[in-house]
Amino acid sequence: MEKQKVIISRELHASLAEAIAECKHDRLFVLVDETTDKVCLPLIEHFECMKGAQKIVIGATDNNKTLESIAHVWSELGRMGATRHSLMVNLGGGMITDLGGFAASAFKRGIQFINIPTTLLSMVDASVGGKTGINFNGLKNEIGVFNNAQSVILDTVFLETMDRENMLSGYAEMLKHGLINTRAMWAELVGFDIERPDLSQLQRMVAESVAVKQRIVTKDPTERGIRKALNLGHTIGHAYESFAMRRTPVLHGYAVAWGIVCELYLSALKTGFPTDVMHQTVAFIKEHYGKMEITCDDYPELLELMTHDKKNIGTTINFTLLGGIGDIIINQTATKEEIQEALDFYREC
Repeated sequence: MEKQKVIISRELHASLAEAIAECKHDRLFVLVDETTDKVCLPLIEHFECMKGAQKIVIGATDNNKTLESIAHVWSELGRMGATRHSLMVNLGGGMITDLGGFAASAFKRGIQFINIPTTLLSMVDASVGGKTGINFNGLKNEIGVFNNAQSVILDTVFLETMDRENMLSGYAEMLKHGLINTRAMWAELVGFDIERPDLSQLQRMVAESVAVKQRIVTKDPTERGIRKALNLGHTIGHAYESFAMRRTPVLHGYAVAWGIVCELYLSALKTGFPTDVMHQTVAFIKEHYGKMEITCDDYPELLELMTHDKKNIGTTINFTLLGGIGDIIINQTATKEEIQEALDFYREC
């Protein structure tokens, strides 16, 4: 895949008009969920470039990232006369950009799409990098394809409507990007007042975070090697998330933050990650994210969920660990006992 075009927007109307003009199309569609339909679509639907756009609405939250929702999108595209020359704008969080990207990639073997992420999580993670998909059979992002949006437009105007929990959810991915990049970036992230964010400073930090992901994705678009760096915190984090889906769902970034706690512990145990940095990062996560209550009795289910991680080879659970900030060590394994020790650390820290 070619490097994805990411627009750091300071004038949303002009940025969207430019992105749409670059995509020759016969019909224009906009995909929203029930929340972004009410909160975010009013910010762009009056733009001249959106004139005539036909709206498709699906349910909000990750519970609707399903076969049923994507079938509804395909049905609506067909009903409203979409062709393989049509264009779809995905306006929403990670659920919308993941599902919308997959829907566009498969409809008539692929139509063009533009992502306008409206949450911090989708800005720094889901909308950039070409991963699309849906949840299936109780597992996160089990079905999908790699396919870049024509453009991704990042504008922090949408963050003004965001609640604390969703802001923190996206910030966890930024924290991960800092850990796999430089000490200076990590230090700014753990020192930033995320509870009362300066949006102009945050926009610069978002641009830096996206640049980290883009650099890695450009080197390894289909996750054969270094792109696995982006999975720091996700092997155990996705297990936490799938575990919670069977009980009380949690936001993706919270699960990733908790996964980072465990995987930094494994890094300190197995690859020499400095314990002072681990404890400082864990303290930041504990202060802002709390923790999910688990017991030793939950370990077998969590371990079983980890075996479904897409980085695994066979039944061996695969981790991305760190030797230090920016010192990425992919394709690491851990014994059942070591993973349980990391879960113990998470429960006790």
